[in-house]
Amino acid sequence: MDAKRELTSVDLAALVTELNRYEGAKVDKAYLYDDDLLRFRMRDFDRGRIELMIEVGDVKRAHVADPEHVADAPGRPPNFAMMLRNRLSGADFAGVEQYEFDRILVFEFERDDANTRIVAELFGQGNVAVLDESGDVVRSLETVRLKSRTVAPGSQYGFPESRIHPLKMGYNAFVRRMEESDTDVVRTLATQLNFGGLYGEELCSRAGVEKTLDIADADDDVYRALYDAIDRLAERLREGDVDPRVYLDEDRVVDVTPFPLDEREGLDAEVYDSFNAAVDDYVHRLEREPEEETSTGRERPDFEAEIAKQERIIDQQEGAIEGFKEEAEAERERAEALYADYDLVDDIISTVRAARESGHGWEDIEATLAEGAERGIPAAEAVVDVNPKEGTVTVDLDGTRVPVDPSMGVEKNADRRYKEAKRVEGKKEGALEAIENTRAELEAVKRRREEWEADDEEEADEEPDEEPRDRDWLSMSSVPIKQPEHWYEEFRWFHTSDGFLVVGGRNADENEALVKKYMESNDRFFHAQAHGGPVTILKATGPSEKARDVDFPQSSLDEAAGFAVSYSSVWKDGRFAGDAYMVDPEQVSKTPESGEYIEKGGFVIRGDRTYFRDTSARVAVGIQCEPETRVIGGPPSAIDPRAATTLRLEPGKYAQNDAAKMCYRRFKERFADESFVRKIASPDRIQEFLPPGGSDIVDE
Repeated sequence: MDAKRELTSVDLAALVTELNRYEGAKVDKAYLYDDDLLRFRMRDFDRGRIELMIEVGDVKRAHVADPEHVADAPGRPPNFAMMLRNRLSGADFAGVEQYEFDRILVFEFERDDANTRIVAELFGQGNVAVLDESGDVVRSLETVRLKSRTVAPGSQYGFPESRIHPLKMGYNAFVRRMEESDTDVVRTLATQLNFGGLYGEELCSRAGVEKTLDIADADDDVYRALYDAIDRLAERLREGDVDPRVYLDEDRVVDVTPFPLDEREGLDAEVYDSFNAAVDDYVHRLEREPEEETSTGRERPDFEAEIAKQERIIDQQEGAIEGFKEEAEAERERAEALYADYDLVDDIISTVRAARESGHGWEDIEATLAEGAERGIPAAEAVVDVNPKEGTVTVDLDGTRVPVDPSMGVEKNADRRYKEAKRVEGKKEGALEAIENTRAELEAVKRRREEWEADDEEEADEEPDEEPRDRDWLSMSSVPIKQPEHWYEEFRWFHTSDGFLVVGGRNADENEALVKKYMESNDRFFHAQAHGGPVTILKATGPSEKARDVDFPQSSLDEAAGFAVSYSSVWKDGRFAGDAYMVDPEQVSKTPESGEYIEKGGFVIRGDRTYFRDTSARVAVGIQCEPETRVIGGPPSAIDPRAATTLRLEPGKYAQNDAAKMCYRRFKERFADESFVRKIASPDRIQEFLPPGGSDIVDE
């Protein structure tokens, strides 16, 4: 039996009651693990430390966790976490509610300067949106642009289309909904009434109704029995009357429910005092239990699920594109309809404007237009709606309905429609670009599946080794973590294939610091022959080591030059090669020539330079497992030998943040110990080693 990985609507209804008991707790900090797990550390006068967890990835959950079940805080907080801290630090948790009967929770936080709502979408691909007091999206983990709704920074948050709330239906409405179905009872409960498969079956069992009974054969006794079962379930959820269970199959956790279920009668069960505690313990144990492995000892990634996910995204994007096209065409039709009936529209605008200027209210105007329509006045007959809130009237022009603003003339109203059509077409262009990215990701997943299957075939053909392979990090079920801190981690850095340290600045301040504090007489200074490049220092010795003259190997010099080029504007401009130069430290100065000016982070180079022409812009990012465990990145020739696994990148189309997430997903697929990847190679840590600008992952 497959383990449950997403909470149901019934689960969330039970959790809301328990989570609201933490109302009044104050937020200390917010954390983001990977790109799908949020942690809100709060404190309560009576309960002490409270850890609210919201996860919207492969596992979808929202609950308060035992502090012992919470992983250590990740390293440098990403921008999303910093935004949450700025908005929520010191805020009071004001409660949570479930949106209708959907798998959506809305968390309320109150602070003197501003209130914040956090919407957790625990369905589909999952998402978290942070809203301001007006309901506008401040930021979201994922951007959604569909015909039916939008979730994007600066836009009004759009909930999914309303669904039936089966726990609030009257009996007659329930019967009507059931009788609209053309299938059996259990499928109707699961899909038409939104209970899902498990609770659809459970309600049939509790009501004593045959699951496969055809709706056409159901009578009032059947409907009454089902409705009573739903009513009893709703009452227990409203009153918080739970009796939670965690179910096990062959000692593996497979389900967690707020009540004992008849449908789980054959499984072992553990009883809990609260549903929140049951969910917390279930998720903790689910994450710790090993996944089923293939015959090769490696866990096979669920390529099919990822392919299906990308195909669903493409379907949604295609629907959105078609919707944008239709919307733009409709706006143009409205504009053209205004010009086609110019005199009529002008008469309506003049009449309504004059009435408003005379002090008449919208109700009076609506009544007057209705009277005029009864008398057969064309201008009055054309008005089909008056909207006082928007200050508009909607006119019907030969079947095309157009909202008109009486405060402006026909031309300006038409121009507004043309501009709206152009704006929508702009959204269509963005959606077309997004769908190309999704198609590329789909093809990448398919290629990875082919590579995996080819690898499995090769391994099956090989004779087994007499001894297990030393340090097979990718297949280890638990990789030990060793992460000492080093002074150079505040900069960009890598070690050359000869073992020398190379450090580079990320900005003007770091460029200044490297030259003033860390560059020594025996080092080498590198820079791309392009504006906007990092200061790059090839170190002869460490800061605490005695200075010594070093004859750097050519391989280290080439790698330092490649590093300087790859992290410069050469990459950002989409070029695949550029020039770099090298000088000695004494040739680097902050003193300009007379009459010249040096901006912050810039330097004057005097004397001869050694050039590295047509240097390739290409980097590798990998996960190192010995002697330390960390993300590393830089020239492929330096990174490949040190890392357990690597990915190569070149200038491309994926934004730095998106490229980091793609790398993270691939690394997770390669390691049996996914928790190891989450802890030491989150997307934020990977992003630190990616060049500025767009990137593509190179499949080799």
